[in-house]
Amino acid sequence: MTQTQKPVLRFAPSPTGMLHIGGARTALFNWLYARHTGGTFLLRIEDTDRERSTPQAVAAILGGMRWMGLDWDGPEVFQAARAARHREVADALLAAGRAYRCYATAEELSAMREEQKKAGKPMRYDGRWRNRDPEEAPPGAPFAVRLKADDSGETIVHDLVLGDVRFANDQLDDMVLLRSDGSPTYMLAVVVDDHDMDISHVIRGADHLNNTPRQLQIISAMGWAKPAYGHLPLINGPDGAKLSKRHGALAVEAYRDMGYLPETMRNYLLRLGWSHGDDEIIPTAQAIEWFNLESIGKSAARMDYKKLDNLNGHYIRATPDDILAAEAVAFLERENPPRILSTTARARLLSAMPSLKERAKTLVELIQGADFLYTDGVRDLDAAAQKLLPPEARGLLAAALPALAATDWSAPALEAAARTHAEAHGLKLGQVAQPLRAALTGKASSPPLFEMLALLGREESLIRLRAYAD
Repeated sequence: MTQTQKPVLRFAPSPTGMLHIGGARTALFNWLYARHTGGTFLLRIEDTDRERSTPQAVAAILGGMRWMGLDWDGPEVFQAARAARHREVADALLAAGRAYRCYATAEELSAMREEQKKAGKPMRYDGRWRNRDPEEAPPGAPFAVRLKADDSGETIVHDLVLGDVRFANDQLDDMVLLRSDGSPTYMLAVVVDDHDMDISHVIRGADHLNNTPRQLQIISAMGWAKPAYGHLPLINGPDGAKLSKRHGALAVEAYRDMGYLPETMRNYLLRLGWSHGDDEIIPTAQAIEWFNLESIGKSAARMDYKKLDNLNGHYIRATPDDILAAEAVAFLERENPPRILSTTARARLLSAMPSLKERAKTLVELIQGADFLYTDGVRDLDAAAQKLLPPEARGLLAAALPALAATDWSAPALEAAARTHAEAHGLKLGQVAQPLRAALTGKASSPPLFEMLALLGREESLIRLRAYAD
């Protein structure tokens, strides 16, 4: 890349599963750097593993990217569709003497690895066809194409995150470029696609670090310009072990279904391995302005679900009421079966949102706390609400209903009537209000009671209250 060129970055997931947290962070870092520099962010689906790649996984990856708000420039590229170009490069390497045909059979290679294993040696290709004449092979025998890798000296990865990482070339075997059926390997396809897409920076997980010296050897053999590489440390679970299913959700869409906002996930994943002083809350616009590669940490990050909850609570409170209500409606519509809210229910939800969002750390909590607003009829009492409605409380509820029914059913009038009734009977307001709340909502806590009575309206409120009035 020349000084006048803008960076070109890519996210290149394999569609063999969902978009997981580590992949989402990799996509985020590439996206942020591209947006920070005014560069280009490309999406490439690396589907060379045809047996394990599925349309469902592709859809999940694209859906996860869109939910995260990580837009890409231009159409997504599917690696498998470029197989002819990959074979063309392998043929060029053969013609230049930088690759060779390997006629070793699967049985021979298996026996070779077994011998190496018994001898306690590293299991890698021994170069048996590296310098042999192809004429020695049986006529028409199938062959793989292998890179004739450098077998002396070292390959140095000038890593933007980890610093210089050195690999002895005699530890890198002659990797397969084309399988015996003519299909390109992932290692070849990645290098060719990065070159053809003018990728300037390859920012990916540290689990790819050992691939990099091998890919650099292909680049060198073709005489191509090298992209800058940066490898992101892995994400660990709260206990410091590698993040796995036992730590909880791995797929990005699982976090969506647990009620986290995309703004939360962008902020949280940014802070998993990148820092800007002591700043914890970093909105996306600020992240784009600040993001650089120098501030990526070298050590593994650790998931902290309590911090994630607290951060999500912040973004829920900061989200405008109409947007948050739309998120809640969309969440309900994604349920199986979907819950479709009436116009009245949506209006109630929006009106109560200022109070609802102060009480929730996730959309799930918000929706569960608001169910009395978007469903009508007599409430089922949760355990805490049942404790508030013993027989004597139901009697208090019945006694208070005439005073409430006589009002204009506005929040101030309802509160005044309840207060006057309580004082007239030597009661505290809470002794009247708590049974009212339990019967109205089915819960022991809710947004401001009298506002909710007014919001639900006279008819709906009295149906609920009378059901529990003794």
